[in-house]
Formats: sequence, structure tokens, C-alpha cells
Amino acid sequence: MAIQIQTPGIHHLALRSTNLARSKTFYHETLGFPIALDLPNLFIFVAGSTFIGVRGPGEESGADTFNPFSVGLDHLALGCADETELQRVAAGLAEAGVENTGIKFDDVLGKNYVAFKDPDRIAWEFYMV
Repeated sequence: MAIQIQTPGIHHLALRSTNLARSKTFYHETLGFPIALDLPNLFIFVAGSTFIGVRGPGEESGADTFNPFSVGLDHLALGCADETELQRVAAGLAEAGVENTGIKFDDVLGKNYVAFKDPDRIAWEFYMV
């Protein structure tokens, strides 16, 4: 019999960074997410109602950049409820020099989105709901 977990959604996500200071600058100063917790090898920012933790490199760290083709995280997608906001964010990413796709249309789900990469090349999407 299935467990049938009842949940309102994701509580938090955790990312690993090769350079914590650079990541904090990107997520807080470039993207504008508020910092909820700031410790020596970890900071947590808030995206909507989701807490996202970013840790610095650990001793067990192997690769020096994110690879979406390795087992593990492929990408993260934040929801966007307004087309004007999607356009504003896409323009802001370009203006800030953040690698991104510009606004694209997903033929499978029939939604617009913009995909971008953080400094460790972790893939993100800002995706119409």
C-alpha cells in the first residue's frame, strides 16, 4: 500500500557552492533574495515561501562546477504568476550579465520561462505557473 504522503510542497532545498561569498553575492545582491540565516559555511535565502540553503565546498567535494547530466540535481524552477514579471526578470538577468536563455516557450507544458545559471552553473528556471 502506498504511503500517500500529505505535504504542502517543498520545505527547503540545499545547494553546494565552490565559492560561498560569490554565491551569496549572486543570490542576495544580484537576484535580490533576502538572507534568512548567515553562518560561516552556510547561508539560507528565501525564494517565495521556500528556504534555499547554500553551503561552501566540503572536504569531500569532487567536481568544481555543477553538471546537470550527473546523478543528482538537474535544475530548480521558481514559479512565476505574471508574464510582466517574467519579462522584467529576463531583462534584469541580461542587464546583470547573468547567463540566461531569454524567454523561451516550453512546447511540452505550453508555458513561457527563462532559464539561467548561477556562478557554479547550477541551472535555474523562472517558469510561468
